[in-house]
Amino acid sequence: MVQSQVARTLPQIVTFAALALAAAGCRKGQADPRFMGFPPPEVSIVTVQPTAVPQTFEFPGQVQAYRRVEVRSRVDGVIEERPFTEGMIVHPGQVLYRLDSVRYEAAYRAAQARLENAKETFERVEPLLAQHAVAQQDVDNARSQYTAAQAALDAAKKDLDDTKVTAEIVGRVGRTNMEVGGRVTGPADLLTTIDVLDSVYVSFQPSSQQLLEWRQDARSRALIEPGSRLEVRVVMPDGSLLPRVGRLDFVAPALDPATGTQEFRATFPNPDRLLLPGQFVQVRLVGFVREGALAVPQRAVQTGLGRQYVYVVGKGDTVATRDIQAGPWAGDLWIIDRGLVPGDRVVVDGLQKVAPGRPAKPVPLADSASAAQAKSGAPRPGAAR
Repeated sequence: MVQSQVARTLPQIVTFAALALAAAGCRKGQADPRFMGFPPPEVSIVTVQPTAVPQTFEFPGQVQAYRRVEVRSRVDGVIEERPFTEGMIVHPGQVLYRLDSVRYEAAYRAAQARLENAKETFERVEPLLAQHAVAQQDVDNARSQYTAAQAALDAAKKDLDDTKVTAEIVGRVGRTNMEVGGRVTGPADLLTTIDVLDSVYVSFQPSSQQLLEWRQDARSRALIEPGSRLEVRVVMPDGSLLPRVGRLDFVAPALDPATGTQEFRATFPNPDRLLLPGQFVQVRLVGFVREGALAVPQRAVQTGLGRQYVYVVGKGDTVATRDIQAGPWAGDLWIIDRGLVPGDRVVVDGLQKVAPGRPAKPVPLADSASAAQAKSGAPRPGAAR
């Protein structure tokens, strides 16, 4: 009787124990999908292999005028007129300032009178030399006075002309430093400036560490020489890319001792005046290539708790995390300096479906995209309709 009761109770106890163990496993979140009957999730992966990756560098830069001319007056005087508008384009010979010219006109007329007197004297005594009526010294003195009077007249004419301060080049005139009624004391007073803007300079300063890395590579070293094929692009303050390419034309021969950087300068055509002197922009250098780099799509790199890591599908298609040290970006790729080895299968899409220690079904990234398009019925990019 007792044995038969035990026989009837034993299967119930075993079933209850199994259910209890299953419930405990679910509470701990350690249920195996294969054990629960669910297939492993499909994830898109890339297999990391060494390759040559185009690499760009960005630095803050500043626009400089291609040429800046300081406008100064050679003579002194009171400004009577300023017939230009600040910021306008001026041309050679255009009058910028007119100074009081009364004193210089008087000096010019006096020089003319002295020249006429000296000329008459010389013309009167020169024929007398052949008649032995005057000494050779008298003729020489008259000739010298005539020459000196001509030089004095030229100087007086130049002073009179300089009371009109004109532009010497084509460019955009800046802000005036002196207004009508102000007294100019001479060349020491800066009146304004003229900037040539049809071409401009953009300067930037790579760090000494970056320069050292470039110089250790023969290809990179050739790119940072003036006149190289390096493309210098400008990102405007609004984030747009300037539709023109600049070329490196100057590299400072020494580092700035205050900042530890070396000045680089590129020349840009500027017919539409989009670049203005003093403007801050972002400089992007295009043309560098990193050989043998390991790179993954940027979205594959995860960040958390002060570290960077990726999910890797290892042996048995089991997912694991791998701490990495990420380097610079290269387009949509992120170059990995440390943490990956050739052949690693890195998860790119489907990251929300994986967990360390769980299995996954790895699918190459391109194949996964094609499969998704086939399921949705959408045509592949470039496919004929």
